[in-house]
Amino acid sequence: MARRGRKRRTFLFIFELLILLVLLGGLYVYGQINSKLNNLQSAELDMDKVEYNNLVSSEKLTGFTNIALFGVDSRSAEDAYTSANSDTIIIASINNDTKTMKLCSVYRDTMLVVGQTESGEDSYQKCNAAYAYGGVERAISMLNTNLDLNISEYVSVDFNALATVIDLLGGLDIEMTGAEVEHMNNYCVETSEVTGKSYTPIPRPESDEYVDTYHLNGVQATSYARIRYTAGLDFERTERQRLVIQKIVEKAKKSSLATLTNIMDEVFPLVKTSLSKEEIFTMGAGMLSYKFGETTGFPFQLYPTDIEGKGSVLIPTTLEYNVNLLHQFLFNDQAYQPSETVIQRSERIIEISGYGFDPDTGQITTAGSSSSSGTGKGGW
Repeated sequence: MARRGRKRRTFLFIFELLILLVLLGGLYVYGQINSKLNNLQSAELDMDKVEYNNLVSSEKLTGFTNIALFGVDSRSAEDAYTSANSDTIIIASINNDTKTMKLCSVYRDTMLVVGQTESGEDSYQKCNAAYAYGGVERAISMLNTNLDLNISEYVSVDFNALATVIDLLGGLDIEMTGAEVEHMNNYCVETSEVTGKSYTPIPRPESDEYVDTYHLNGVQATSYARIRYTAGLDFERTERQRLVIQKIVEKAKKSSLATLTNIMDEVFPLVKTSLSKEEIFTMGAGMLSYKFGETTGFPFQLYPTDIEGKGSVLIPTTLEYNVNLLHQFLFNDQAYQPSETVIQRSERIIEISGYGFDPDTGQITTAGSSSSSGTGKGGW
């Protein structure tokens, strides 16, 4: 009995020692990550400047975490995250129950309210100007008030941050056409100059339609995400951006702790975010369980046109109709009723542009007529 008691105590001692080592290891890893998070450019939002609509049916939003992702077209350290346009605007919506993340790009040339004029009237401009117009608070307000959202968190990156994280992950394998190879090589010249990183041009295939998979480094993959001169213009560009994000997440999930530590060391100082260290740690710990859902672009139904003083813009036809579709896509809210603010802005956009949409006929409508043969988004 004495020997059996000693064996039991020895077993319990070893078991407790193993638990202690696991806990100490966990605390060490947490301590390491916690210290790395200090490298982030943490910037709390001035919530007095963030605007929201009075939402009639907002209960659906409570089950989701919505974050604005901004890719800032910053060409120098002086204007980083301040005076630059946000040429990449993505809404990342996480279903808190299913841990599924959906991505929705907002096309940069979409005509929306980006702020107010000196006389206090709504200013209808390309939506990517909101960031330069009034910083990240104005950019988030643009999303919230035009799209009936409740975003209060954001992450902003520039070319350098994206290229660096891709290089540290060992590059990305991306399928490209011959036309994309040519445009990517052209964009690489400027991306390399801005980031100070090198690349090797890829020989251009003889045919634009030729398709192959290429291993891209940071400069190349970032340049690929910038392409907007193929047949799909900005619609295809935003698809490329979402594809690059998906591939980064997929590769990060398979990376070693050493690789992720290097990313935290080198990339975090290049990232600006309102997320707290605790929120980032919690989201990072749950990243392995996150699943990518569908991705799309906003507006779903649109008409491209030129408007004096605004340039070449994309008209949501109509804003009210598109916001309804957005809430169906992100939150599966099939009965969503847009706010009065969205309805009023929708009517004003029709007045400014002359273009609307008849959902019954599926036709673009123009001022003075019931329908038009214009193609809208469906023709792109």
